[in-house]
Amino acid sequence: MIDTLNILTKAIGYQFEDRNLLQQALTHRSAKSKHNERLEFLGDSILGFVIAEQLYVQFPKCNEGDLSRMRATLVRGETLVELAHEFKLSDYLILGPGELKSGGHRRNSILEDAVESIIGAVYLEAGMDTAKALILAWYESRLAQLKPGQAQKDAKTQLQEYQQSRQLDLPDYQVDEIKGKDHNQVFSVTCHLNEPELTTKGKGSSRRKAEQEAARAMLNRISSL
Repeated sequence: MIDTLNILTKAIGYQFEDRNLLQQALTHRSAKSKHNERLEFLGDSILGFVIAEQLYVQFPKCNEGDLSRMRATLVRGETLVELAHEFKLSDYLILGPGELKSGGHRRNSILEDAVESIIGAVYLEAGMDTAKALILAWYESRLAQLKPGQAQKDAKTQLQEYQQSRQLDLPDYQVDEIKGKDHNQVFSVTCHLNEPELTTKGKGSSRRKAEQEAARAMLNRISSL
């Protein structure tokens, strides 16, 4: 692991002096060793702050709503998973036997947490300035392409505004099923519209994510009518 971590550190753009800290950032709680949950908590907060500050500076004329939507676009799970794939993080994750058998190295929630954990680890070793520079380097192309407006609104917001603009009933979301243990749950959610009479489903590692998937599927259905 120590030798192969050289490849990962080149990919993320930071050389750890303490490789044990990086290994902890890559360790899922299923491995029953010193895992990354606390680092993920720290990294999540740092990522949100750095992106918020950058958007505040980059878009001086945008209101709070647009800034919030752009931040949500950049820190959402899908974007973190994209970063994880760019770094090939799945090759370096340390998982317990159960997670290994079930394909945990490909699970989005585990990849998201690992990216945030690396941020937390960099902050602990090198401080905020280094963590900020690293995050902005990771997000450079995404920040350059970012524009305020409708495209930054999440699927649930877009669907709600679509229904409101036509004076129709708002979407109804119901949790159908929750599978898995507390640290690795999968939520199944149904989105229902009375008018037009449509139903879609979504899955995710949280209720919020599952609802977003169901709303996104509903927008696709509506656009094809």
